[in-house]
Amino acid sequence: MSMHEQPGHNPHDDHEPEKIDASLGYEPSDVRVSGIIVFLTAMAIFVAVVGVLSYGIGKVINARMNKEDGPTSKWSKTAHVRQLGNFPSSPELQNKMAEITQSFPTPRIQTDDGNQDVSDLHARENLLLNNYSWIDESKGTVRIPIGRAMELLAQRGLPAAPKVQTQAPMTGDIVPTVTMPLTNGFAPTALDQEEAAGKQGPGSRD
Repeated sequence: MSMHEQPGHNPHDDHEPEKIDASLGYEPSDVRVSGIIVFLTAMAIFVAVVGVLSYGIGKVINARMNKEDGPTSKWSKTAHVRQLGNFPSSPELQNKMAEITQSFPTPRIQTDDGNQDVSDLHARENLLLNNYSWIDESKGTVRIPIGRAMELLAQRGLPAAPKVQTQAPMTGDIVPTVTMPLTNGFAPTALDQEEAAGKQGPGSRD
């Protein structure tokens, strides 16, 4: 005899709920204390190994640098940064740095994004363009303002270019010639071309 399940019946409802032991104070199926302990132990060992390796590498590098630099003398010595003090709050160091910056050869570090340099350049250009100045005082050559130069150019005109000297063609050479104009400037449209083709058809007469 076959048994049929009743509609709406869940087979899991037949199992009894699992009993939970609350005496431990935590859920034993989700928390694994042993895994956490293993992870922390491995992390501590890793940090210790990395620290020892870093210390050893630093000692090797310092020994190599001391060997290359040689013994300390009056020309080379170790500078203690803490003895220099706080640079931003020391006016003496700031003034000294300003003097070094002014005496340092160009190009210097620009503190205003180059705006002052561009302004000075335009001022020098305007001074040369709008005033008379010597080009070579010994030869008597003078630089004139651009306005006066434009007036003289309008009066005298541009200098004529010298005529290009050409040699006579050799025997057998042909001088190329261009027939002008190459075109009359008229381009027929598609309609004009169709009408011209219809007029010149088989039945057309001159």
